[in-house]
Amino acid sequence: MADILTPALGESVTEATIAKWTKKVGDAVKKDEILVELETDKVSLEVVAPADGVLAAINAAEGDTVVPGTVLGAVTEGGAAAEAAPATAPAAAAAASTDGAVVDVAVPTMGESVAEGSVGTWLKQSGDTVAKDELLVEIETDKVAVEVSAPEAGVLTINVQAGEAVTPGQVIGQISASGAAAPAAAPKAAAPAPAAAPAAAGAHLSPSVQRVVSENNLNPSSIAASGPKGNITKADAIAAIGAAAAAPAAAAPSAPRPLGDREERVKMTRLRQTIARRLKESQNTAAQLTTFNEVDMTNVMALRAQYKDQFEKSHGVKLGFMSFFTKAVVAALKEIPAVNAEIDGTDIIYKNRYDIAVAVGTDKGLVVPVLRDADTLSLAGIEKGIGALGKAARDGTLTMDQMQGGTFTITNGGTYGSLMSTPILNAPQSGILGMHNIVQRPMAINGEVKIRPMMYLALSYDHRIVDGKEAVTFLVRIKQLLEDPQRALLDL
Repeated sequence: MADILTPALGESVTEATIAKWTKKVGDAVKKDEILVELETDKVSLEVVAPADGVLAAINAAEGDTVVPGTVLGAVTEGGAAAEAAPATAPAAAAAASTDGAVVDVAVPTMGESVAEGSVGTWLKQSGDTVAKDELLVEIETDKVAVEVSAPEAGVLTINVQAGEAVTPGQVIGQISASGAAAPAAAPKAAAPAPAAAPAAAGAHLSPSVQRVVSENNLNPSSIAASGPKGNITKADAIAAIGAAAAAPAAAAPSAPRPLGDREERVKMTRLRQTIARRLKESQNTAAQLTTFNEVDMTNVMALRAQYKDQFEKSHGVKLGFMSFFTKAVVAALKEIPAVNAEIDGTDIIYKNRYDIAVAVGTDKGLVVPVLRDADTLSLAGIEKGIGALGKAARDGTLTMDQMQGGTFTITNGGTYGSLMSTPILNAPQSGILGMHNIVQRPMAINGEVKIRPMMYLALSYDHRIVDGKEAVTFLVRIKQLLEDPQRALLDL
């Protein structure tokens, strides 16, 4: 008998809510098959089967609150699992063809907190012959694109078309090793969705739901609950935010507007949808304010020009501006810790780590990978780290770990010629620094007018946690360190 345990839930997270069991008692399970989904106030977690066997017991029902280490259920180990057919396997995949085996093409696990994705463009068509490990399709998630390759050589049958939503483990196609196309799985009739009812007054809210409700001033009694016990799920609470925002436009027609002769309609990618949703959620949640300053880049540019060739020869990487800015940001964060903190309910979490997120524009949209432990890195280490993250972003090979856990963000609109902007916070962070274009401008220097390379800096911050004095001091500190870069290098 193998216990199914609640895993560690992450830093500062002490409890979770059972969102959904994917199996019932008596079902056959395979090792590492997803059994239950947990919701915390930060992410959704998946708990998998510890061994092959049969799900013997479920100790915590959907809607229950659990803590790390809680025994959620148990799996009886043994050969029983092999004798029982998996409940979700299509009939066409369960049986082997008399001429050859039929192998499923399934959606892979897409990372922590990623519950679904969208099927991209298939590179092959039904009936095409494919080689083992040949790339078939990409699954787009709200963070990265996941490649799906052929598990065996044979003839492909596509079950799920491009643009459709899929979940981890779902069969999206099949490969017949016999050389004949496998019969397509019959589409399942959609069951009518039960009508959601308003939650009862005084109903217990999970930590994740309580956070959404409190941060958006929602009335729990007015939220339609769709949970298994009539409880409000996190999805219900988030839907209530959107319903409240859309209320003034309720009279607007729901049908898409007709297009003109020179217009075309293109469905947003899942990444673009997520970017739009998160930016709007950030604006709705935080009390965002932006303060500005300008920095004279003369000394940084002179230092860079003097040592760039020797630097590249010694370290194998070019000396850019991002390393100087990252050094300055880390020094300023140490001095003003509120900018490196986040709000969690009614608490403030101060972070004594400096994981700097760097916004990178790609063909598919904006991604923000994280440079870990930037305070421990040299200028060369920072340049190498940022270069590797940028390449991975453009190649679409970023991992989930590389996209999560940043404490502060730097975005460089100057790369595209931006003179001034007000960047939006990368929630739940409390600060983001916007860099801009370097422009030659006349400046008054010791009573004389001189031409200097100037850059506008913008700091957007969450005014709920960062006071105006702290924000201005933070930005002035960055300005001082950049105008006298030796101070940052000497940690002064």
